Amino acid sequence: MTKKLLFVMTILLVAAFTLMAADVSGKWTFEQPGRGGNPGRPTTITLKADGATLTGSVPAGGRGGGDPPPPTAITDGKVDGNNISFTVKREGQNGPQVTKYEGTLTGEELKVKITRTGQDGTPVTTEVVAKRSTT
Repeated sequence: MTKKLLFVMTILLVAAFTLMAADVSGKWTFEQPGRGGNPGRPTTITLKADGATLTGSVPAGGRGGGDPPPPTAITDGKVDGNNISFTVKREGQNGPQVTKYEGTLTGEELKVKITRTGQDGTPVTTEVVAKRSTT
């Protein structure tokens, strides 16, 4: 009887954690800081949570002129309560570029820490606050 009760309690606990996961699905917009003190630009990321799995895309970040490149899919996306994390892998002029995103959802705000490798090989971290987009 004790083993059955423990099994049922474990299943209920897992279900409760899954239901408590933050609803981050949707579009989130933030101001991407400009380079060298230049003005920033609005950036919209798209996220879809399915239990503890997070999928979605981020803008490809083209440099102007012509049609913008298609969005880049996120990888390794995870939802853990109100915390999210994912990675974006792109092929750059100097080889592969990996950017890591870690965020915390509070109401309708998503505080995100974005870490990428700088030109000198050291990590560069940017912190932004994304708001849920209504469009």
